Amino acid sequence: MIRYLLPLIALVLFFLEPVFGLFSPLQVDGDYYYIVPRFLLMFLIFVTVYYNPKQAMIYGLVFGLLYDVFFIDIIGLYAVLYPLMCLIAGYIVKSVHRNLLVATLVTLLLTAFFEFMLYLFFSLISLISVPSDVFLTSRLLPTMIANSLFLVMLGWAFKSVIVARLFERENNKAL
Repeated sequence: MIRYLLPLIALVLFFLEPVFGLFSPLQVDGDYYYIVPRFLLMFLIFVTVYYNPKQAMIYGLVFGLLYDVFFIDIIGLYAVLYPLMCLIAGYIVKSVHRNLLVATLVTLLLTAFFEFMLYLFFSLISLISVPSDVFLTSRLLPTMIANSLFLVMLGWAFKSVIVARLFERENNKAL
């Protein structure tokens, strides 16, 4: 049963992102702040760190294609970026100790990098024309604060579930 837990969590997070996206933009003193939930990306990075980078990249490709088809209509953008973030996370954690603090920092850094890559892509194709300082203050900073809160609340749960799946897989190999 725990075998299907990782894809099930990824599927739930895939469907939760647009729900939490409904709370955006927030208006504070006449300024708008946009919060973009990146729960699935953060989960995929945790799968990369604690379970299997190859498996995380496969999940990233599948859910990236789903995200492209259902939400943005530019086929291939998320399907490339999700596995790319998993690949980068895999290279980073090869040289550092895999603890929760490192996984959280790597996840937050890659989430910020992911948002910046999207900003650059959409600026390049002239889909948006937001100056970079406005992007940093009105979108990146609020997004990172919100995603940090989510990760602080559920990072340990991600790690527990992924490590439990890893132990089950190792026990099945030993039998």
